[in-house]
Amino acid sequence: MATHIEIEVLKKKLDSGEKIFLIDTLAAESYEMYHIKGAVSVPYGEDFIAQFEAKVGAPKDAEIITYCASHSCQLSSLAANALEAAGYTNVGHYADGLAEWRATGYPTEGERA
Repeated sequence: MATHIEIEVLKKKLDSGEKIFLIDTLAAESYEMYHIKGAVSVPYGEDFIAQFEAKVGAPKDAEIITYCASHSCQLSSLAANALEAAGYTNVGHYADGLAEWRATGYPTEGERA
């Protein structure tokens, strides 16, 4: 089961420049509007793993953190489970997602950032 990542932990990892793969699992249109700075768009769907491997190409032991819209959105949890099932061994899940990130005032990128 993917590790639950709190906002403070994610922010610290991003600020430190630590090598992580941050994955936005929402639709591409949402990503274009705004996303956490440094995130890669890999919308969750039936071909998620193939898309992840094509776009990200992370090693199986790399730190990967998924997120979606908010704690009520399940896309990032489903994506984290799919990554683990595909053999990725260091997967985290930032459950509170964009809603908490933006409410806290942390930086986002995109057309409406």
